[in-house]
Amino acid sequence: MLKKFDKKDEESGGGSNPFQHLEKSAVLQEARVFNETPINPRKCAHILTKILYLINQGEHLGTTEATEAFFAMTKLFQSNDPTLRRMCYLTIKEMSCIAEDVIIVTSSLTKDMTGKEDNYRGPAVRALCQITDSTMLQAIERYMKQAIVDKVPSVSSSALVSSLHLLKCSFDVVKRWVNEAQEAASSDNIMVQYHALGLLYHVRKNDRLAVNKMISKFTRHGLKSPFAYCMMIRVASKQLEEEDGSRDSPLFDFIESCLRNKHEMVVYEAASAIVNLPGCSAKELAPAVSVLQLFCSSPKAALRYAAVRTLNKVAMKHPSAVTACNLDLENLVTDSNRSIATLAITTLLKTGSESSIDRLMKQISSFMSEISDEFKVPGRAWNTRCPQGEEDTVGLLPAARIDPGADPAFYWSIYPEAEVPDHMVILLPFTSKLGRKVKSKMCLLNYLLLDLEGPQ
Repeated sequence: MLKKFDKKDEESGGGSNPFQHLEKSAVLQEARVFNETPINPRKCAHILTKILYLINQGEHLGTTEATEAFFAMTKLFQSNDPTLRRMCYLTIKEMSCIAEDVIIVTSSLTKDMTGKEDNYRGPAVRALCQITDSTMLQAIERYMKQAIVDKVPSVSSSALVSSLHLLKCSFDVVKRWVNEAQEAASSDNIMVQYHALGLLYHVRKNDRLAVNKMISKFTRHGLKSPFAYCMMIRVASKQLEEEDGSRDSPLFDFIESCLRNKHEMVVYEAASAIVNLPGCSAKELAPAVSVLQLFCSSPKAALRYAAVRTLNKVAMKHPSAVTACNLDLENLVTDSNRSIATLAITTLLKTGSESSIDRLMKQISSFMSEISDEFKVPGRAWNTRCPQGEEDTVGLLPAARIDPGADPAFYWSIYPEAEVPDHMVILLPFTSKLGRKVKSKMCLLNYLLLDLEGPQ
């Protein structure tokens, strides 16, 4: 029996893993309990948990011993305990690739799949599809079609997701379930509609015309699921990239219309898709940038982070398109979330004016040593755009000195090796002298300070 630990033990680290010292042979010996009558559901469920733990920890089970344990486990279907039954489903899925003759449970799973207990039907569908190969699939095809259009959302979603997995080995069979998938796509349940559209897309993804028709059909009648909207946006943007279509395409109009959706995830997905489309002009980016600007003032940290990171990406190619967001970005410089603040500053370094360099550099210097190298790169772009700001930028270097014990091949002050040439071989006359001066003072590994500029 599991020992219970209270919250205090967990926080102090006093609680130990009850399965830490399990031995495979001992657990397989315990599995003989499955043959006893009457069945003890609690004890058997605990033993199944041990078996699953060993498998997930990478313990190797031989084919013979796995098959013996699997056959013993099949007798547990005589019990109607819901917890034990769900553990059986999980064990079947995990041992399907290890044990032999796992199809012995097909009849039991089919019975649960078509039974009246809704809590069993969804997991039974997933377990059955896990042990089914291409030769057996036609035998359960009728049951799968019924499950796809089932009125219970969990059963329908289980069948749709399982069908996606079966596409890899039995595409021709699953392709015949398109009519049922289309019926499921009109479901009021957001997950069922999402999974149905996913199945329809993967069946048709090699037929560009069929994909365009699917997008046109579902976008014209509207979708209830925000997840389905996000998927359709990704499919539409992929089609635009492959076709190199103009921005007058209905696909682009659909993506742009999603910027006015009531769901935040759909709005962001649409903005992100527009930003990542190749060859977008500043004018075409404007609606997406406006939406991202609104997200910068969102009370949700995740939304602020997503917005400022996407604006950072836009600023790399179209800094002028992000200039209108500078005021909102400056407000994020003092954000309590350090990642958001850092992204805001690095974006402003690409879009801001030279007059703002002093204030930005003072704000970022307080936590320069805590941020990752990817956020320090924009400083190079600033030095190229405004060489007079080099003194402020180089002033950040003393904030984080090199670790004397670090590998000299990988560390140059606070800058990674990839950034060294930008400070060592500097083409701007104003900056080269100052950069060499600070570098030579800071570099504790002085033999690294040898380059074209070093002898001067």
